[in-house]
Amino acid sequence: MALAALLLLPGTALALDEGDLTLTVTPEVGGNAVPYPREMILLRIRGTYRTQITLEELRQPPLQNFSWTQLGRDRWFKTSVDGQEARGFERVVAVFPQAAGRLTIDPFVHRLTVVDGGGRRVVDVRSSPVPVEVKAWTGPGGPDVKEPWWLPASSVTVTDIWSPEPETLRVGESARRTVTIEAKGLTGDGLPPRPIMRTRGVLTFAGPIDRQTTITPSGPVSRATYQWDVRPGVAEPVTLSAITVPWFDTVTRTMREAEIPARIVGSRAKAEPDEADAPPPGSPWLAALAGMGAFALGLVAFGRAGRAPGPREALLRRLARAARRSNAAAFRTHLAGADPALAAHWRGDPHTAPGLRALDRALFGEGEAPVPDLRRLAQALARHTPAPQPTAADPLAALDGAAR
Repeated sequence: MALAALLLLPGTALALDEGDLTLTVTPEVGGNAVPYPREMILLRIRGTYRTQITLEELRQPPLQNFSWTQLGRDRWFKTSVDGQEARGFERVVAVFPQAAGRLTIDPFVHRLTVVDGGGRRVVDVRSSPVPVEVKAWTGPGGPDVKEPWWLPASSVTVTDIWSPEPETLRVGESARRTVTIEAKGLTGDGLPPRPIMRTRGVLTFAGPIDRQTTITPSGPVSRATYQWDVRPGVAEPVTLSAITVPWFDTVTRTMREAEIPARIVGSRAKAEPDEADAPPPGSPWLAALAGMGAFALGLVAFGRAGRAPGPREALLRRLARAARRSNAAAFRTHLAGADPALAAHWRGDPHTAPGLRALDRALFGEGEAPVPDLRRLAQALARHTPAPQPTAADPLAALDGAAR
C-alpha cells in the first residue's frame, strides 16, 4: 500500500537506499467491494529486498477487531526492481472483521539480518497502517442476527447421502443421513449449526457434527458434516421437507440459497403387525365365554352371509380395535392396508373424507392439529363401506381343477 520506512537499530549505519527494502500490505475483497462483517479479506504482505539476507522474522500486529488465519507458508522468490536483481517475500493472511466501521490494520514488521560490507546488521522494515472500511448490513438477516445464519462465501455446495435409501424403509427400520456443507472463504466455525430436521410421522436422532478447515492459497475452505438416524413412525410414505441454507455470495454480492433436498421416507409395503394391536390376555373363563360368544356370532354371520368374514370386515375390526385404544398411528397403518377401491371411496365420501384429512393433519401436518375422535371415525367408515364387487368366474377353472 505504501513505501515502508527503514528503522535501523541504534548505532547502525547501512549504505542502503530508501527503495532497497520495502514492505507493503494489500487487502483484497471479493468483487473489489466494501466488505461486510465476518466476510473474508485477504491480506497480501509483500517484501522486496535488494540486499543479502541471512535471518528474517515477520512480526504480525495484534489485528484487533479481526479474526485471522495464515494461508500456507511464507514464500521467497527471485524478482527485480528497476532492472536490478532482488529477493521477493510474500505471506497471505485471511482476516475476518468482527464489526462494521472504519478499522485499521496496524503495521507488520519484518526484522531482517542483512549483510552490509564486511559485517551484519539488523534492520526493521515496517509496513504502513492500512485502513479498512467495513460496511454495515442493511438487508434481512445479516451478521448480527442469530437466524438465519450469516454465511458469506464465494461458493457453497451441499451433499446429501442416505444409507440405505429412505424410500425403502418400513416401520422400525432406520437409515443414516449424512449432509455435508462445504463453503469457500471462511473457516469451519463459520458454518451454520445443525439444521433442524423435523416432520410429523418421521423420527430423527441427531449425531455428532464434524467441522474441518482446509487451507488453500485463495483462502480457507470449510466443511461441516451433520448426521441423523431417521426412522419412519407410520407405515405410510412421508415427505421430509427440504431445508434451505441462505448464504451471501461474496463474488456477485447477492444473497443466494443452497438446499438440503426433500426426500420421501417410508415404503408403501405393509408393515408387520404391531404387538400393541393384539387383544389383551384374559382369564380362562373369560376366554371360554368369549369363544362361545364369537362362535355364536360366527354362526349368525354365516347364516346371514353364507361366507366367512372378508378382508374389508377384518379391516374394520382392526380399525375399531385401534380406535378403542386411541392408537392413531396403528389406525393410520391399518388404513394404509385398505384395497385401492375402498380407500378411494372413503377419500371421496363426504361422511368419511373430513375425518381422514383431520387424521393426516394430526399425524403428518406441520402444526399441532388434534387427533380426531377415532371411535366416531371408525363407525363412519363402517357405515359407509360398500359391498365388494363379485369377481367373475374363471372360465378355465374347470380345466385346471380350481372349480369344485
